[in-house]
Amino acid sequence: MPAAGEGQPSCPAQSHRLPPRPIRASHIPQGPRWQGRSQRPSRLREPHQTQPIDRTGDGDPAYASRPLFRRLWQGYLRPHLWLMIAAFLVMAIEGSTLGLLSWMIEPLFDRVFGPEGEGDILWVGLAILGLFVLRAITTIVSRSLLTIVSVRIASAMQVDMLAHILRQSGSFFQNHPPGALMDRVQGDTTAVQGIWQTVIVSAGRDIVALIGLFAVAIAIDPQWTLAALIGAPLLILPAVILQRYLRRKSVQLREATAARSTRLDEIFHGINAIKLNRLEAYQSGRFLTTVRALNRAYSKSIVAAQTMPAMIDIVTGIGFFAVLMLGGREVASGDRTVGEFMSFFTAMTLTFQPIRRLGEVAGTWQIAAASLERIFRLLDTDTEERRPAASPLPATTTSPGLEFRDVHFAYPGVPVLNGLSFTARPGRMTAIVGPSGAGKSTIFHLLTALAEPDDGEILIDGRPATTLSLPDQRALFATVSQDTALFDESLRDNILLGRPGIPADRLTQVTEAAQLSDLLATLPGGLDAPAGPRGSALSGGQRQRIAIARALVADAPVLLLDEATSALDSRSEAAVADALARLAKGRTTLVIAHRLSTVREADHILVLDKGRVVEQGRHDDLIAQGGLYAGLHALQFKD
Repeated sequence: MPAAGEGQPSCPAQSHRLPPRPIRASHIPQGPRWQGRSQRPSRLREPHQTQPIDRTGDGDPAYASRPLFRRLWQGYLRPHLWLMIAAFLVMAIEGSTLGLLSWMIEPLFDRVFGPEGEGDILWVGLAILGLFVLRAITTIVSRSLLTIVSVRIASAMQVDMLAHILRQSGSFFQNHPPGALMDRVQGDTTAVQGIWQTVIVSAGRDIVALIGLFAVAIAIDPQWTLAALIGAPLLILPAVILQRYLRRKSVQLREATAARSTRLDEIFHGINAIKLNRLEAYQSGRFLTTVRALNRAYSKSIVAAQTMPAMIDIVTGIGFFAVLMLGGREVASGDRTVGEFMSFFTAMTLTFQPIRRLGEVAGTWQIAAASLERIFRLLDTDTEERRPAASPLPATTTSPGLEFRDVHFAYPGVPVLNGLSFTARPGRMTAIVGPSGAGKSTIFHLLTALAEPDDGEILIDGRPATTLSLPDQRALFATVSQDTALFDESLRDNILLGRPGIPADRLTQVTEAAQLSDLLATLPGGLDAPAGPRGSALSGGQRQRIAIARALVADAPVLLLDEATSALDSRSEAAVADALARLAKGRTTLVIAHRLSTVREADHILVLDKGRVVEQGRHDDLIAQGGLYAGLHALQFKD
């Protein structure tokens, strides 16, 4: 892929842990070759063309409520089945206490408050107190169990999503900004965690509570119960319409939240450019626009979610009115006791909140379903193409040759390489120069399989690169670039990158060869000193030397240098250049450079223009030709 400034935005830096392993290759795939570039788009563009992760809320039946719940159950809930059963049993006890409390109202009014009820006051009072204590205990236990389950589910989802994202191709990160991906990993899983717990509580506790309360009501008078439910049919059609509407609004809300995360990520990563160009007011205005869109989406989803409970309030009021008209007359006529009416009325009153919460469950589930759809759409995307590994390369392959044969590559609508052919000889330094946009950095991305050519062939030690598995192909290369990616870990961890078995004496040799000894002597903790977020605790030259130490630890047979000293001052450049010279010794080395002074001693120089090699040779020969290289040299050294 082209680096920033070559016609494409730069991809987020990617780090691949490459523990020592034998380099394997597979048999060359059989079958017809591609019949022309126009028939096959770049593999780099395939995943997000066939399975876009942002096409949510489009009515795809694979992401309807039932399939989503089935996948949630099979992938994340089933492993916690026994914890969930225990939580349901405890919630069933909690819910049953409401029915028992309403049942206690009848003896309270008809016996305790009667002329001979003094002796029953203590027992009835203790029974009611016991029910409240039992309800409190079961509430604590059930919520604790559900919290354990919901946290484990969210954690498993986050780990699965990150692992899947890390297996994506380079184009995925070009088309999905970091802020949006962070929101999907954190925001959507957190939403599912909180909402799922709410749904479970309502389904477990409130359904049992309603069963108990309606059992009490029916036992007292079935006709009163039917009167209380007289308005229920009015809810059916609005419920169906509101669920679909809320699903759409919930998707829009999650997308607006992701847009806010993306905007903040851009602002914080570009804070220096914002300050230098006095863009504070401009960026604040853009963020205000994003937040307003989020507020609109949030307001609409909240209104939709609260509409159903509001309608339940109206229907409940109609039921209360009907019971009061029917039951009140029977009590007044002496056909029913006050205790029976109060017990029934209490049961109906206690059903109000469970019914209201269950009414919210439908809307709450739609909010969770919107997040689940976004999660599973991401997990359903294709990862990098897997290549079957075959026999390893010969053990004697310490500096393999590299060859491009008529390689073509294009980004959507932007051709980059147009029939590129060249050879990099084993153990020699080959420099690649040319104007911006010529395709220099794309060569490195193709070599390391961060992208695949549209047509043509790449050979490594005479063997097609496609016969190597992706990890084994990448293990061949060590890269030192102008933009070194460091992690917020110790310098030791940044150098080793998941290779804890490196002996201490070997690590000492590496740091000395990378010109890090003086730096480590000045840092508290030496190798255990923190690098800071994105290596912020280090200077540009220090970060470059950390990258060189990484390459030395990897001990890969091919070295790729991408403008490794372009952003350094003269002193830092000299130290880094010395370390690079030691690193390149005996290795096949490819160097990308804009400053031609850094490639004068290269064994071979390739001059690229518009995706082709237009000149090649040694420095003096290219100067003598008077072509593009000589022109670039004259521009840089015109003084």
